[in-house]
Amino acid sequence: MIAAGWVQEWLATMSGTADGTDVAFVGLGVMGFPMAGHLAAAGHRVAVYNRTGERAEAWLRKHRGARALTPRQAAEGKRLIFLCVGNDDDVRSVALGQDGVFAGAPPGATVVDHTTASAKLARELAKFGGDVGVGFLDAPVSGGQAGAENGQLTVMAGGTEDVFAAAEPVMRCYAKAVRRMGDVGSGQLAKMVNQVCIAGVLQGLAEGLHFAEKAGLDLDAVVNVISQGAAQSWQMDNRAATMARREFEFGFAVNWMRKDLDMTLAAARELGARMPLAALVDQFYADVQAFGGGRWDTSSLIERLRRVEAAKSPAPPGGERA
Repeated sequence: MIAAGWVQEWLATMSGTADGTDVAFVGLGVMGFPMAGHLAAAGHRVAVYNRTGERAEAWLRKHRGARALTPRQAAEGKRLIFLCVGNDDDVRSVALGQDGVFAGAPPGATVVDHTTASAKLARELAKFGGDVGVGFLDAPVSGGQAGAENGQLTVMAGGTEDVFAAAEPVMRCYAKAVRRMGDVGSGQLAKMVNQVCIAGVLQGLAEGLHFAEKAGLDLDAVVNVISQGAAQSWQMDNRAATMARREFEFGFAVNWMRKDLDMTLAAARELGARMPLAALVDQFYADVQAFGGGRWDTSSLIERLRRVEAAKSPAPPGGERA
């Protein structure tokens, strides 16, 4: 049951809000925080839960809504319950058990998991939800922190058509594209394709820029001209300049990419798909982690090339390398 004080807080906070849907948002990280904010800004009545309460309080200082003390409490009485946490284990911890969202979600509600997790977990949660009368969508997103903040994410969803139809209009509060990819698990599999393509493009961009540096070319001039041809990509447009400046604090971290590639490569083995480039880039990211770059963004592959090159360079006569 929801505590009486929490109900009063909810009613007081919601007074004057435009008609909307009763929703919950569990997980207020760099993605979930702004995504939940877009829901509130659109007039939906939002209850938030975050493992660290300070983050939830920070959200409430910026947005209209209410804080729940458990995922279950957040889900009680809600039509839509959104999750955006770290990995499979994190999803299980907020979805299942006596304090999980499935324990609080009313029959007919829908749980939408925006976490990049495994397709196996998605199918497990969909079955669990079906047993208690709650719909489920796996709906990982692409677009990074900037996409979340600007409401320009891409959502790849897996689930039945009716469950998708119930959630799609609300997801458009923070997304420029929302598409059902097929049955449960299809959203996660599509996100794996996304990550493989990003990893390959970034490795190519890192090698190209590294080559240009070694050749003594003007990087700005090179990028300016080739970005107007077939080499153009989102990564080039948004990361080439920061890669050149050795700035790697923009968006998705290496640690998270390794988690995603690990899941992808495991799925590839099950499917019999050959992915030599993805496996190679995964090891390159392991190198970045080894020299302390786990929290750098994924464009830091170029720094690996620079450091490998520096390690191979002979020391100057009479002393060590600078």
